[in-house]
Amino acid sequence: MLWVVVALVLVALVFDYINGFHDAANSIATVVSTRVLSPGKAVIWAAFFNFVAAFTFGTAVARTVGTGMIDIHVVTFAVIFGGLVGAIVWDLITWYFGLPTSSSHALIGGYAGAAVAKAGFAAIVPGGWTKTIVFILVSPLFGMVMGLLLMTSIMWIFRWMPPSRVNGWFRRLQLLSAAFFSLNHGANDAQKTMGIIAGVLFAAGYIQTFYIPFWVVIAAHAAIGLGTLAGGWRIIHTMGSKITKLQPVGGFAAETGAAFALLTATQFGVPVSTTHTITGAIVGVGATRRLSAVRWGVAGQIVWAWVLTIPAAFSIGAGTYLLLRFGGAE
Repeated sequence: MLWVVVALVLVALVFDYINGFHDAANSIATVVSTRVLSPGKAVIWAAFFNFVAAFTFGTAVARTVGTGMIDIHVVTFAVIFGGLVGAIVWDLITWYFGLPTSSSHALIGGYAGAAVAKAGFAAIVPGGWTKTIVFILVSPLFGMVMGLLLMTSIMWIFRWMPPSRVNGWFRRLQLLSAAFFSLNHGANDAQKTMGIIAGVLFAAGYIQTFYIPFWVVIAAHAAIGLGTLAGGWRIIHTMGSKITKLQPVGGFAAETGAAFALLTATQFGVPVSTTHTITGAIVGVGATRRLSAVRWGVAGQIVWAWVLTIPAAFSIGAGTYLLLRFGGAE
């Protein structure tokens, strides 16, 4: 039992590492594309604030993932493993093609697929899924509106100043906006892994009531920080230059707008996609120049990848669980 628990915790932390690796683009794409920081310095900056988030936010999102989406009494080691494999495989596929999809939705999709394969759709907790599905639509729109409003406000406030001078100021301010976004990225995304690890401990009987031990908080934030430090450069290129061309002032508006959207979701315990949120904010900033400044073909490819994430991870998670079950591991 102990070795199975240790193995599952390690697999969960591997997912968390891949999450940071896959979603590093969310934290640093804008600050790299505007050349405020070099790629090496940017990942160090983002990874530091991913880890610091462990000491600044609660565990509401972790509780939602752990008990608010899947009936905790259905959860077994095979269900958890199936869910993690579904998320990891889909993340690696989309990383290979440079598509900024949601690691969060891959995790909940894989987890749900494995649980449904075990106990049918009765394993699903409707309330948690309602919030998540709503925010799949709301988070990119919220990010887009925030990015659009912030960029419009900045353009109006500094309308009489030379663009070179404005960008000079915002090169410095973008360091703060990148830190703010990375803090909220770590806060929301690391909590999903915490919820899974706590589920492992609960299923094994190591905790009698569902809660998040502090060592789990530290381990999850360390793993996502190390993943960000590795950086997923294929996706960074897509996020930073293929959607629209950004200047430091635009990077500041996109990061700040997306960070406020993530902060709101984290406070309500909703496991949202940092990828969806920052992509929406970047589109909003690009649209302030003109609609043609956004490469809508690239945006369309990203949206299709988003649509496929939960069904694809669900299928992989369910398939992995069934293989374990028929192989006698369940």
